[in-house]
Amino acid sequence: MKFDTVVLGGGIVGVSVAVHLQLRGRAVALIDRKRPGNETSFGNAGLIQREGVYPYAFPRALSTLMQYARNRSLDVRYHPSAMPRLAPFLYRYWHHSHPARHAAIARSYATLIEHCVSEHRALAEAAGASALIRRSGWMKIFRSAAKQDEETRTAQRWNDEFGVTFESLDAAQLRQVEPSLSPSLLGALRYTASDSVSDPNALATAYASYFERLGGRFLSGDATSLEPGWTVNTDHGRIEARSAVVAMGPWSDLLSTKLGYRLPLAVKRGYHMHYAADGDARLNHPVVDVENGYLITPMARGIRLTTGVELGHRDAPRTPDQLTAVEPIARRLFPLGARIDDEPWMGSRPCTPDMMPIIGPARRHKDLWFAFGHAHHGLTLGPITGRMIAEMMTGSDLTVDPSPFRVDRF
Repeated sequence: MKFDTVVLGGGIVGVSVAVHLQLRGRAVALIDRKRPGNETSFGNAGLIQREGVYPYAFPRALSTLMQYARNRSLDVRYHPSAMPRLAPFLYRYWHHSHPARHAAIARSYATLIEHCVSEHRALAEAAGASALIRRSGWMKIFRSAAKQDEETRTAQRWNDEFGVTFESLDAAQLRQVEPSLSPSLLGALRYTASDSVSDPNALATAYASYFERLGGRFLSGDATSLEPGWTVNTDHGRIEARSAVVAMGPWSDLLSTKLGYRLPLAVKRGYHMHYAADGDARLNHPVVDVENGYLITPMARGIRLTTGVELGHRDAPRTPDQLTAVEPIARRLFPLGARIDDEPWMGSRPCTPDMMPIIGPARRHKDLWFAFGHAHHGLTLGPITGRMIAEMMTGSDLTVDPSPFRVDRF
C-alpha cells in the first residue's frame, strides 16, 4: 500500500497530526502497536491548560533542591540508579529554568498555548466528541494563606503578561462550588479559561475515528521499523509513503536515534488510580493540591488520582510509591471510596531540557517531520501541533511561528 504520509504514533499528538493532514487532502496512514490513545494519552490528568504559558521549570532554590535530594517529597521522586545517565539532561533543564530564560521560553510557548482550547473544541465538535470536554476550568486548593498568596500573585502575573483569566475563591465560595471537599480549606484559585476532559482515552479514540471517517487508515505496526524511503512494517505488510511524521511521545528517541539524530530527550513518569466516590460525595472540577503534589479529577471511570513526577528510565520497573504516599492525604481532601483499578497505571511524559516540544522538519532527511517532546502538555497541545505540522507540510498559511520549536535548536 502507498500513502502520501505515514504518521508514527497513535497518541493525541499523532492522531491530531493525522486528522489535520487528512483534512488537507493527504492520504494518511496512522501507525501504532496499539489502538490510538492507549499509551501516554490514556492516563493523563485530562487538563487542557490555557493557563500553562510557563512550562514546568526545574527548581533552582537550594532549599528545594536539598528537599528533593532526600527523595521523600510527595511531588517528585527519582531512581538513584538513573541519575548518572539523566544528569546531563537535568543540568540543561536546570539551566533553562533560570527566571530570565524561563520568561523568554514562555513568550514562545504561549504562542502555542493560546490556541489549545479553541483547537480542541473545534476538533471535538467535528469528531462528535464535544460532550467529553468540560468548560468549567480547574482549581488549585490551599491550606495556607502564604501558599494562596504566592499562587495568586503568579496567576496575576500570567494574566498581566498573557491574558490568563482566573478567579480567587474564599472558603465559603469554595464550599459552594465543591461542597464535598474538606471544610478545612482556606480557599482556591480557579483557572476559568481552561477546559478539562472526562475521558482522555475516549477523546483520542473519537479523534481517531474521525480520521478514519475522513478516509484515513489506522494500521497496527512497528513504528520503529521506519526506513528512509519511507517504508514501515505493519500487520498488512510493508507500506510506503512519500513523507513521515514521528509522533511517538516518550518512544520518539528510539526512531530519531536510529535515523542519526542526537536529541536531548528524557521522560517524567507518573501514576494514576481510580476510586469510587464515597456515599453521595461529588467532585465538580479537577483539583490540584499544590502543597502535596497530586491531582484528583472526576473521570468517566471514577475519581482519578494522579501523581507528580518520577525521574527514571522509561522502561524501568514501576515504583508507585508516590501514589501510596498521597492517597491518604487525598482521602482527607475528598471522601474517596474503594479503588477501582486492579493496579496503578503508569505513563511517561516526553521532555526536552528547554521545556518546549520539537515541531517541524527533521532537516537531515527529506520529507521527515518531528512532533514530540510535549512533556506535561501533550493533551493540551495535540490539536494545535497537528495543525502546525499539516500547515508546514502542505505549504499553508501558518497559525503559529514554528521557529522556536525547530529541531536544530539543539
